[in-house]
Amino acid sequence: MLALFFCLLTTSCKEKETVPNTLTDKEKNEGWQLLFDGKTLKNWHIYNQGEGPSSWLVKNGTLYCNPNSDAKKGDLVTNEEFENYELSFEWKLESEGNSGVFINVIERPDIDATYHSGPEYQLLEDTHPDFDKPLKRSGCLYTFSPQKNFVNTKSKGQWNLSRIIQKEGKVNFYLNGEETAEMDFKSQKWQQLVRSSNFKDYPEFGKHSSGKIALQDWSRGVSFQNIKIKKI
Repeated sequence: MLALFFCLLTTSCKEKETVPNTLTDKEKNEGWQLLFDGKTLKNWHIYNQGEGPSSWLVKNGTLYCNPNSDAKKGDLVTNEEFENYELSFEWKLESEGNSGVFINVIERPDIDATYHSGPEYQLLEDTHPDFDKPLKRSGCLYTFSPQKNFVNTKSKGQWNLSRIIQKEGKVNFYLNGEETAEMDFKSQKWQQLVRSSNFKDYPEFGKHSSGKIALQDWSRGVSFQNIKIKKI
């Protein structure tokens, strides 16, 4: 009977730890905070448009971008800016899906889009036509570097786990436990890469080591959950 009690207790604790869009006591003590509570979009708004009905909605406890929505479209950005942090999030895409997470986004009326200032952590479903392009695979620093370590995304319908760690302008990307990119946004190497890229005509692109975090609205559905951040 005692063994059964401890078994049930252990199972209960594990279940509690895996409830989506919640923090464990350990995470709370470590300083993690939820950016998505599974119920509302209170920490987010549409880039340069503010709050209100949009293609982004809460669906079955996930943050979902509906590609067929008639509501206003646009990338979803955090209300708050972040500089030194660890960001963790889970995501999945529909067939041939394409999306991304932008960091160090500067939101101003004279900057038309999130990608005009913020570098991108690429999200790409494995059946997408661009899957075989090394600079566009999931976990890449989009168009700037291939995966540092080769990683496939999970099978359709399963959640992928991504992490972004940024400190003093140095950033590391992770996908499903493997490091996929690293860059120093304050380095001459990065500045040269930008000058040679398709982003060279955007004056604010890649110039910042702090800013907002953005989720990309694209032509295929994308879902997020367990979006949490810890300042470091």
